[in-house]
Amino acid sequence: MVMKLKELAERLGCALYGDGDIEITGVAGLEQAGPTEVTFLANPKYAPKVKHTRAAAILVSEPLRDLPIASLVSDNPYLAFARAVALFYQPPRPAPGVHPTAVIAPSARIGEGASIGAYVVIGDDVVIGRNAVLYPHVVIYPGVRIGDDFTAHAHAVVREFCRIGHRVVLQNGVVVGGDGFGFAKRADGTHEKILQSGIVVIEDDVEIQSLTSVDRATVGETRIRRGAKIDSLVQIGHACVVGEDNILCAQTGLAGSSILERNVLLAGQVGVAGHLTIHEGAVVYAQSGVGGDVEAGAVVSGSPAFDAGQWRRAVAAFQRLPELVRTVRELKKQVERLQSFTQGASESHE
Repeated sequence: MVMKLKELAERLGCALYGDGDIEITGVAGLEQAGPTEVTFLANPKYAPKVKHTRAAAILVSEPLRDLPIASLVSDNPYLAFARAVALFYQPPRPAPGVHPTAVIAPSARIGEGASIGAYVVIGDDVVIGRNAVLYPHVVIYPGVRIGDDFTAHAHAVVREFCRIGHRVVLQNGVVVGGDGFGFAKRADGTHEKILQSGIVVIEDDVEIQSLTSVDRATVGETRIRRGAKIDSLVQIGHACVVGEDNILCAQTGLAGSSILERNVLLAGQVGVAGHLTIHEGAVVYAQSGVGGDVEAGAVVSGSPAFDAGQWRRAVAAFQRLPELVRTVRELKKQVERLQSFTQGASESHE
């Protein structure tokens, strides 16, 4: 696709400063963009790189009047960038139809406009809405209910009786509704498997990225609420609730019965101990371990996690611990010498 910069500005709802007749062919990063591409600046720390970019225009929050580059001004340059990418790049979409190698149970009901790829398996009594795209080797177990505009990439699996809403995307290798990790110890030390009889419910507009597991509940349900975005290699244990518009970054793990309220952000490699609540708007920094409830709006870090501001000061002090230990030892020796001197002087006076 090629469009003039003024057309792009209009479609993105941006104010244009510069030559609107420049032809734009795509979007790229600051360092990679060429003379027919648009780039963006969302983080001020990268501002020095702008003067070296070869881009035709830049998405910014304020116009760059002192540089020979057109500015597309937006209140949210990163969001405008995302929309620009969507204008210039349209991922390939398979044509509607069912591949001859797909295996679909006679009792399954699939809405119009579906594309069912090679070696897809759809079980008994499955219901899938309109315009679904199931790429090769996707497996949908019996009794599953799925809404409209569902996309499942290769090797995604949805287990029995799970419920999925509209406009849900499962990236490659996602498992929805695998057994929760539940075992009861017998008297002889061996383990008896606890049947995982619950389901997973995924609400509308959720995206789950590659190789993530969302376990079914032992009883009841595991629920992913509307708009949540879950990164790759995330583990969500049985009976968890992931709140609306949550962001869970890569390699995060939630133990069973964790409850995350609205707009929670868990950065990469966060571990949550389970049977606790992270309240609305909380942020947990990367590699933190959450062992108790987190207050609404709190920003925490560390393991065990506590206030991020205190954590930063503690980390700074931790790096100086060897020096502080040496200082304490020297002070202790000085105190001991002073006490010895004082005691000797006292005995001499007597």
